[in-house]
Amino acid sequence: MKTLTILRHAKSGWDVQVERDFDRPINKRGARGAELIGQWLKRQKLPIDRIIASPAVRVTETLDIFQPAADLDGLEPHWDRRIYLASAATLIDVIRDTGKNAEHLLISGHNPGLEDLILMLVPESAGDELRAKVEEKLPTSALARLELDIDNWHDLDTNSARFVGFIRPRDLDPALAPAMDND
Repeated sequence: MKTLTILRHAKSGWDVQVERDFDRPINKRGARGAELIGQWLKRQKLPIDRIIASPAVRVTETLDIFQPAADLDGLEPHWDRRIYLASAATLIDVIRDTGKNAEHLLISGHNPGLEDLILMLVPESAGDELRAKVEEKLPTSALARLELDIDNWHDLDTNSARFVGFIRPRDLDPALAPAMDND
């Protein structure tokens, strides 16, 4: 069995002038959201043994805060440019390329790809409250945890995962809602 943890980058700083979207930093609220989600993961004692991530500034800054808060600062992320603004199909390819290298994989990147990835992996079923929340919106700094009955990431397929957790910064600090929900 494998677990896939999906972390959307923290809230971006749209007030900062950048030449390329790739260079957009997170803002103060985003930093707080990344820290809260990292602390939550640590409290839950959920294992992560590999991180793959977009090299965009807002993702690297998110992980710079999230990883120490989650007690994962010893893991060096594998930066994969394909994750930047990727479609769900591309994200599936990136995850498949992990092979057998990890039991508990974390991927960090961008919407709409991450949201679409979750919706492609978790089948529609009556009463799946967590999937319904993601259908509504995968906000910034949100973390989704999925389980898959596979031994190798090469075997990842659509409709093959089940939700085991979903947390948003506003679930931990209502003062962060609803402003956290946008890029």
